[in-house]
Amino acid sequence: MNIHFWGVRGSLPTPLTPEQVKFKISSVVQKISQKDIETPEAREQFLDSLPAWIYGTVGGNTPCVEVTGENGTKIVFDAGTGIRVMGKDGHPPRDLHYNLVFSHFHWDHIQGLPFFSPAYNPAASFDVYSPFADMESFLSNQMVPPYYPVRFNAFTKNFAFHTVEPLKTFRVGDFSVRCVEMSHPGKSYSYLVEEKGKKFVYATDVELTPKDFVRSSEMQSVFGGADALVLDSQYTVEEALRKENWGHSAFCYAIDFAITWGVKKVFLFHHEPTYDDRKLHTILESANWYAKYVGHEEVEIHIATENQDVTL
Repeated sequence: MNIHFWGVRGSLPTPLTPEQVKFKISSVVQKISQKDIETPEAREQFLDSLPAWIYGTVGGNTPCVEVTGENGTKIVFDAGTGIRVMGKDGHPPRDLHYNLVFSHFHWDHIQGLPFFSPAYNPAASFDVYSPFADMESFLSNQMVPPYYPVRFNAFTKNFAFHTVEPLKTFRVGDFSVRCVEMSHPGKSYSYLVEEKGKKFVYATDVELTPKDFVRSSEMQSVFGGADALVLDSQYTVEEALRKENWGHSAFCYAIDFAITWGVKKVFLFHHEPTYDDRKLHTILESANWYAKYVGHEEVEIHIATENQDVTL
């Protein structure tokens, strides 16, 4: 199973600003020395030595995560602006069949679909899954004048919609999938994907509450022992307290949650749009410190980054 991140930001797209680019360049200039530019090899070594927040970017597209199985089955979680990049740069399924699975239908999770070029291909087909019975109208209603010039009926006619039942397993190709409702305004669902004993969980737009840490068969069946967990960690603790009921979690709560359910790898996700790359990598450092502080260094903590691949 391979997981690929096409969009990792929350709330709204966040492109790099000219000021942020200038700051990255200034930071490189401050670090460089004469020996670092003497040879092509020295230049490459210098670039490789730069902190990740300087050398690259976490990315600014809203949520879209692609999961590919051993036999080529693809699940695409959410259709934020990252799905536009997937349509442009991704590898389409051999049979041009896409499985779209939605956590919920807030705008940052659907706004990329009108720009997903395969949706206009009459040879492509789509199965769309969520627990929301009105999902077709939710998607089509964003494609009406004056908000968008092209209507939903311009897409391929090969769209099929499937309403799934929380905690009931359904099949998507070779994958077994199950979802559970989480705390978020208007409801949001986290999904478990299993293939050949490997467990991946996509859990965006989650405001973790004490009930999420209570041992229950329902939570255990989705989160217990997951090999990789993509989890909402948009806020610091101060922000989470100040923005109660906004529907998102603090990064340290995310670490506590991963520890509680025996998760092996956690990917911090749905990044706050006002945070630049340096801030996000500082949060990653703080998350690793926190895991060590509570005595659970065994949990691998990563920051979800656009164009990143994870293989299970």
